Amino acid sequence: MGKADFLSPKAISNRIKAKGLQKLRWYCQMCQKQCRDENGFKCHCMSESHQRQLLLASENPNKFLDYFSDEFKSDFLELLRRRFGTKRVHNNIVYNEYISHREHIHMNSTQWETLTDFTKWLGRKGLCKVDETPKGWYIQYIDRDPETIRRQEEQARKKKHELDDEERSAKFIEEQVRRGQDGKETGEAPVYTELKRESEEEKVAFNLGASCSVAGTSKSSSAVGVSALKAAASSSSSSVKRKDTSSGSDVRGEKKKKSALEEIIEMEEKKKHSTRTDYWLQPNIIVKIITKRLGEKYHKKKAVILEVRDKYAAVVKMIDSGDKLRLDQSHLETVIPAPGKRVLILNGPYRDTGALLEGIDEKNFSATLTLDSGHQKGKSVDIAYEDFSKLA
Repeated sequence: MGKADFLSPKAISNRIKAKGLQKLRWYCQMCQKQCRDENGFKCHCMSESHQRQLLLASENPNKFLDYFSDEFKSDFLELLRRRFGTKRVHNNIVYNEYISHREHIHMNSTQWETLTDFTKWLGRKGLCKVDETPKGWYIQYIDRDPETIRRQEEQARKKKHELDDEERSAKFIEEQVRRGQDGKETGEAPVYTELKRESEEEKVAFNLGASCSVAGTSKSSSAVGVSALKAAASSSSSSVKRKDTSSGSDVRGEKKKKSALEEIIEMEEKKKHSTRTDYWLQPNIIVKIITKRLGEKYHKKKAVILEVRDKYAAVVKMIDSGDKLRLDQSHLETVIPAPGKRVLILNGPYRDTGALLEGIDEKNFSATLTLDSGHQKGKSVDIAYEDFSKLA
């Protein structure tokens, strides 16, 4: 029987069937052959080429299983990275796009029986962030490319330097304003007192003073008016003046005392700020990794700082596994030990000073430390959580 013509219904039907996807149950992964129906798959299984492939696979079945599993995993992750990046996406959407390619590795030839098992395995290995919802499983690719991590760290460091420059310029402006205010002559400010009279029949008189004189011809008339008012209410105004002057002196005294106190507080704050820095890493302290980019293996795990590089980066050694990592200080946080343990102060006026943890104040997010080194040994101070950490 000859081959059907190109435009015959049989040939068109064959081309339509060949173009579309067939059922996965009629696919042979060992021979990489797709059959159209059960009869075709049966004939293929009885063929000599398929039997040779089965004999070859029976010699080392784990080798072929691992090979197909690695191919499936690498192709799946490559599609997830290239197509969706680090976005959170439903695992079935990625799988449907993956199997749309005719030459893909089928899941029935890998070590995973279902897509859910494969998704859980990705989460356990730290290759993706996995979470289960009522709508199904969602995955998010974790990009561990060294170039990408280096670029992100550089952007974070640049942003931090920009913030530091802004804070430095703001402090400089505040200092200039303060110096300008201190340089001015402190004149007595006008004192406003409450208007009182001893009896209701007494008349109220106002002392306008010499400042009420007007230039020109009105100067003499204003002086006459002022003198007449002074003569009319000399007795009452004298008592009011005494009260006003006494109360005014008290208010000015209070204001002077307040300004001195403000100056002392300002000096103390300036002293504290001058000793603080935006970097706090120190060798031989215990820290906790807070970044999730490294996966569940390192997240919330403790490590010891071995070396500090460029003030903002550190080489740490994991306590449980012994792995060595290089991390930025934004990926780490301090560790607060139990009372009675030794700590190291990392920032503030007592920087690089060893101390003993006496108690923890959870309301104020601080702790009471007793200095055990330095010229102030034995002194008790209150330090914030982020300014000290446990010694290794």
